[in-house]
Amino acid sequence: MPKIALQDVTKSFGKKKVLRGITLDVPAGKSVVVIGGSGTGKSVMLKCILGLLKPDSGSIKIDGVEITTLHPWQRENIMRKFGMLFQGGALFDSLPVWENVAFGLVQGKRTSRRKARPIAYEALAKVGLSEDVGQLSPSELSGGMQKRVALARAIASQPEIIFFDEPTTGLDPITADVINNLIVESVQHLGATALSITHDMASARKIADIIAMIHEGKIVWQGPASEIDHSGNELVDQFIHGRAQGPIKMAINHQ
Repeated sequence: MPKIALQDVTKSFGKKKVLRGITLDVPAGKSVVVIGGSGTGKSVMLKCILGLLKPDSGSIKIDGVEITTLHPWQRENIMRKFGMLFQGGALFDSLPVWENVAFGLVQGKRTSRRKARPIAYEALAKVGLSEDVGQLSPSELSGGMQKRVALARAIASQPEIIFFDEPTTGLDPITADVINNLIVESVQHLGATALSITHDMASARKIADIIAMIHEGKIVWQGPASEIDHSGNELVDQFIHGRAQGPIKMAINHQ
């Protein structure tokens, strides 16, 4: 049974159809990366899984449980299985770093601050940050360090499933590679299932066991990461090589 299973998921905003029947299985203990250009539906798909958006139709199951029809209190139990690394880090500047990392433990799992603090420092150590960093404000950190803190927060509660939303956006190539390595190590250490969305092919190649490509609201190809260069799919081929010419037409607004 897949850890996450989407079947014919659709979502529209007014007349704009964003998801046109997404079907995707995420096997337990595997890292699945969904690639695709801007506006293809990656973020909407993720928000539907997280319960931030309700799909118009289709099925989304976590461990075989249909989540689109759950009551809020039932959904809360499912959410406890999740860890999340947001695109911009989404750290709270009003809290020191260690409290940011402990946020899910304290707010989600009702762990006391006293018990959560050493767990937060342990998570920071796993992403290469010292206890001194735990006392700082997020605004005192570089972009790469903020991303490490966000990763520490995602793994602190030892989730069964971790979601990564464009994990390397805004980072230089070397820092991005460090974050990719930390993601791989963290997921493997936890034995977690990972679902990521990105348009960064270097990141996708590094962290994925399985890659799926979304185009115009549908999954157009999926397979082992090792086969991405031999997909036989023109859409995939154009995207992974970043070519302007091909079946994918970018909308250009003329001023």
